[in-house]
Amino acid sequence: MRVQRLRQVSAAAAVALAAILVVSVGAQMPKGLEGTWKLNVAKSKFSPGPAPKSMTLTYSPAADAVKIVVQQVAADGATQKWEMTPKYDGKDYPVTGNPEADAIALGKVDGLKSQSTFKRGGKAVGENVRTLSADGKTLTIEMKGTDSQGRAVHNVQVFER
Repeated sequence: MRVQRLRQVSAAAAVALAAILVVSVGAQMPKGLEGTWKLNVAKSKFSPGPAPKSMTLTYSPAADAVKIVVQQVAADGATQKWEMTPKYDGKDYPVTGNPEADAIALGKVDGLKSQSTFKRGGKAVGENVRTLSADGKTLTIEMKGTDSQGRAVHNVQVFER
């Protein structure tokens, strides 16, 4: 009986330790992501379009989360600035200033890749896969979803330092 109880306690401790490791590793911003990234419009694809005139992403650490600031000049010249500070835990965090989304859930796939879900009114409207190149010079974000007009969107955005 005592041996069985020790096994149960050991198994519970192992599960707890694994959960702590996953949370602490998941909370860290990927190495090489920090800083400012500028959209290379010529290398990017926007469907249905049109492409923005410019877009800048800034990633910075914020305690156990990542602060993301997006500044964009749309094709019509309108400017947007939106911000979010999500953790890599798959939970919803607020997005401010984005007319297409009001929340984001962020998770890591591996050291160079992460996946996020943008939501509006609790409903998923876009799935992003963000991939940092091995040399840290290119950031590619592939987005699939729907816009506020209900149109299918498939963008491949290429950012450079």
